Order: sequence, then structure tokens, then C-alpha cells
Amino acid sequence: MTRPVAFVTGGSRGIGLGIARELAAHGYDIVINGRRERAQVEPVLAELDAIGGTSRYVRMDVSDDAAHGPALDQIIAETGRLDALVNNAGVAPSVRTDVLEMTAESYDRVMGINLRGPLLLSQAAANRMLALIKAGTIERGRIINVSSVSATVVSTARAEYCISKAGVAMATQILAARLADDGIDVYEVRPGIIQTDMTAGVQGKYDALIEGGLTVERRWGQPEDVGRAVAMLATGTLRYATGQVLTIDGGLTLPRL
Repeated sequence: MTRPVAFVTGGSRGIGLGIARELAAHGYDIVINGRRERAQVEPVLAELDAIGGTSRYVRMDVSDDAAHGPALDQIIAETGRLDALVNNAGVAPSVRTDVLEMTAESYDRVMGINLRGPLLLSQAAANRMLALIKAGTIERGRIINVSSVSATVVSTARAEYCISKAGVAMATQILAARLADDGIDVYEVRPGIIQTDMTAGVQGKYDALIEGGLTVERRWGQPEDVGRAVAMLATGTLRYATGQVLTIDGGLTLPRL
């Protein structure tokens, strides 16, 4: 129970797995969640265990706020602590469509998973971290929100996604301002074009755009690029920076002439 514990939502694949791997390599015990049966993520847990420490799986839908408290209590009961929450789980719209044709159902689904869920999970986790700090179990807590360059870069065919990520950016600032005096740092990590199963369907499109200079670094971002940024924040390597945004986009959003 002396190893720090990080809860990485959506940590069984894509960016979340890249984050979980890096945190495990930096001495963290890892908890991941998802909606799948545990048997389906056993290979991921074995991989994380091989890196170091112990990994656990909590079956939980991030959008189900009634499940947040029991899941966090289970983590603390089993590990004795919770040092970091990484809100990574997220979805794109099931169908990309013009904002004038966006459905309420699609909006509610994306916002529930990408914004409402992480905000309420952060609220529940922060209250438990405060109790752990007061008890002397942990020195500091950290909440790291994984958003997207879509928080500021407009995509008219993914309006609900962009709005959800812009909300995550504001939620990060609000929580950082509220929790700074109490020993909890809050950050936003803003990835660009990352090669995952979520972007597999548009690989050809972005291959051409990247080759044409869309990004300063002419390559896809990888989950481990985001993982290294999160690990730096979780371990306290970057201090005096709560509430800030770390953009991992290969120069995509760098203004250029």
C-alpha cells in the first residue's frame, strides 16, 4: 500500500492504455475501468502487471454517476489509497453529421460520457482525496483530464464532441481553482491526432493531411506520447502549474504563416 494508485478511466485501450503503461512504469499501481467483462481485459491487466506493481479492473460506466462512489470506495478499500484520477474515457459521435442535423440523442450520449461523467467522477474522487490527505494517507491528490484539441478547434461535423471537450477545459479550471488550497492539483492534457482505434476510420484522410503539413511534426501522435505527459503531471514533476493545459499535438495548433 505504499505505491501510489492511479485510476485511469477507459484504460484498457488506446490513449488510456498508453497512459496506464507509463504510470505503471513510473511506480504506480493501476486501476482501469470499462463496461466489458473482466475476462476481456485480462491480457491488458497481465501486461500492466508485467511492467510493475499491481493492476485492477473495475467494471463501471463513466456516464453512470450512481456507480462512481461505489467504484472509488472499492478502489480505496482494496488499495488503501487514491493518488491520481485520470479522466480519459471518451467517445466520438456514433455518426459524424452536420451540426444542423445533430440529434439530441447523440448530444446527450457524448456529453454524458465526455463531460458530465468525468466532472461528477472528479467531484466524488476529490472528496475522497481530501479525506485521505487529512488522514495523512496521501500527501497530494491529482486529477488529470484528457480532453482534445477539439476543445478549441472547430469541427462542424462533430459539434457535440467539440462542445464536450470545451466543457472539460472549463471544468479543469474550476476544479483547479477550488482545490489548490486543499492539496489537489488539476490539469488538462489536450491531445491532437493520436493513432488509436477511434481514429482508424479516418487514417487515410489524416495520413494525407499530416504529409501535407497539417502538423509541424509530420507523424501521427501515439498513445505513449500522451502517457508521458500524464505521467509527468501525476508524479509531480511539473509543479506550480495547476489548472494549466498541456497540448500534445505535434504542433497542429501552432499558429503559422
